[in-house]
Amino acid sequence: MKKHILIINPGSTSTKIAVFQEEVCLFEAKITHTSEEILVYPTVLSQYQFRKKVILEELEKRNFDLGLLDAVCGRGGMLQPMKSGTYIVNDEMLADLKAARRGEHASNLGALLADEIAKPLNIPAFIVDPVAVDEMEDIARISGMKEIERQCIFHALNHKAIGRKVAKDHQKTYEQMNLIIVHLGGGISVAAHQKGQVIDVNNALDGDGPMSPERSGTVPLGPLYKMCFSGKYSLADIKRMNVGQGGLVSYLGTNDARLIKERIQQGDRYAKLIYDAMIYQIAKEIGSCATVLKGKLDYTVLTGGLAYDTYLTEELKDRVSFLAPVLSYPGEDEMLSLA
Repeated sequence: MKKHILIINPGSTSTKIAVFQEEVCLFEAKITHTSEEILVYPTVLSQYQFRKKVILEELEKRNFDLGLLDAVCGRGGMLQPMKSGTYIVNDEMLADLKAARRGEHASNLGALLADEIAKPLNIPAFIVDPVAVDEMEDIARISGMKEIERQCIFHALNHKAIGRKVAKDHQKTYEQMNLIIVHLGGGISVAAHQKGQVIDVNNALDGDGPMSPERSGTVPLGPLYKMCFSGKYSLADIKRMNVGQGGLVSYLGTNDARLIKERIQQGDRYAKLIYDAMIYQIAKEIGSCATVLKGKLDYTVLTGGLAYDTYLTEELKDRVSFLAPVLSYPGEDEMLSLA
């Protein structure tokens, strides 16, 4: 008999759920949370009973019998560094997520919610390829400042799923290929995949790599530490300028690439300059990863929501196709990847 799996993918302002019969999606729902609903809770952890309630209500509304489930799988969160793979949720994992030892993030709720729903049903709970997947080589961890080590935090779930898909489409295994995979979303991560291992990647959350629609990426340190000690900005201000109000938001007031493209089509030269600068920075990061792989590269792969923008993908191809053929796999089917 085919297995039924409940998938739970918590985001900052939504909780996505889906029920799969193995790899076939029976139904999917996105439960949106208003800022007023979320701001009631002082921490991400304190939201999990609220989120559990809305998940169960959605399943009841669809007349889905929880007794049919064989497993629950949640989006992995900010755990300790770990190898890529599928993990059974256990007490040590839950304790780490509750303590938010590596930081608060909505994805931290994935394992907690999966465990809460699975336990009364006596079925297993899992996570898959959390953002904490870390396969970086030691040499890639050196930053240039002894007190700071480069951290591996990236869109591991989509990177790994796309890597396997590219290999399958070319009649190979993921472990046989060298790829540069570029996740193009609200955050942008560019990774060197060598024979099934992500040996280097920019920290897509914390000020590393190219700017993105809402993140600053790497900025010059000198002006930054002057800003930090100028008395004009708090630590919270600087964090927001890095994540949330950085990148395209900082320059153009929006993280919506569609609106920016409309401005460009209407003749807004400044919007074009900033958008082109983001593309330029992404291309530089791809070039950097090519040196990590010593030029031994099968494909550069563009994925994520921004990969639907043909202007962006064509501009990137123009800059980096001399390295290797460029493939586009737009979007990110996180629910199927988790299933």
